[in-house]
Amino acid sequence: MDTEATFYEQVGGEPTFRALVRYFYEGVAGDPLLRPMYPEEDLGPAEDRLALFLMQYWGGPRTYSEERGHPRLRMRHVPFTVDRAAHDAWLRHMRAAVEKVPLTEAQRAQLWDYLTYAAASMINTPG
Repeated sequence: MDTEATFYEQVGGEPTFRALVRYFYEGVAGDPLLRPMYPEEDLGPAEDRLALFLMQYWGGPRTYSEERGHPRLRMRHVPFTVDRAAHDAWLRHMRAAVEKVPLTEAQRAQLWDYLTYAAASMINTPG
């Protein structure tokens, strides 16, 4: 039996990911470039979706897929203009959020590596 903890478990599970995403959306809420990409008046649903996705990705519950199907991240972002400026703004708010959650330096680096990769892969508009 494999008893090695998942990254999700190592960093504190759902409370850590919920905090990370809450901090992120606090930044997005006041960002004139990113906020229009979230048409819902309340950012709560977007916050929940991102938290569920990240928890699943890092070895937590599969609630995201159970509720929404395969993540298909690029497809879900097609309706939005995701250019280098949006990429940079997203990473700026995510970096601030990552710095606020209690992680070891190794955990922070591992999470950040994924987030920078994911952000780059969402760019769908040159320029």
